[in-house]
Amino acid sequence: MSDDEGTRIGEEAARRLAELGCCEIEPGLTDAEFDWVEARHGFEFAADHRAFLAVGLPVGRPRSERSGPWPDWRNGDPGELRAQIGKAADLLLCDVRHGHWRRSWGPRPDKPEEAVEVAKVHVAQAPAIVPVYAHRYLPAGRGSYGHPVLSLYGADCIYYGADLADYVRREFEVPPPPRDDGWRPRATVPFWRDYL
Repeated sequence: MSDDEGTRIGEEAARRLAELGCCEIEPGLTDAEFDWVEARHGFEFAADHRAFLAVGLPVGRPRSERSGPWPDWRNGDPGELRAQIGKAADLLLCDVRHGHWRRSWGPRPDKPEEAVEVAKVHVAQAPAIVPVYAHRYLPAGRGSYGHPVLSLYGADCIYYGADLADYVRREFEVPPPPRDDGWRPRATVPFWRDYL
């Protein structure tokens, strides 16, 4: 697959979201805005995520009033954006404080605070993930694309779409399209895929 495939996936997702009319969509981010967001927050959007946001920037809450906002990469409060970017890690660390532990991290320290400190090291080494909507994420990475959208809430992780275009259909179409026997997303991002 080429980077053009990433652009196609992102544009298809943006077109479908606009057709559904489920949220407000502002003009897409410019190259200068992408550069500013990526420099400020320390990650690069995947090619499909970038193409999606270049076509149109979904903002606010969907009209269906489901929980959780779209990240407003253009005008959002910087503190709220940082919190949204770090939410998956924060919720995972909260689960660690309350007993979650992965064997691959070694023996669990007796004190919850010490367990959280050890887990922080592993989370810090994990690939960056970027919020798409609420607690739905795509991996960061310029030039990458076609990753499944993951719903991450603490140690609970599920697929929410085989790729960004599939995700938009499954999250916002009512009813969502049925999954056929060929629907087999495969997580590509280390660390986070271990939670599926």
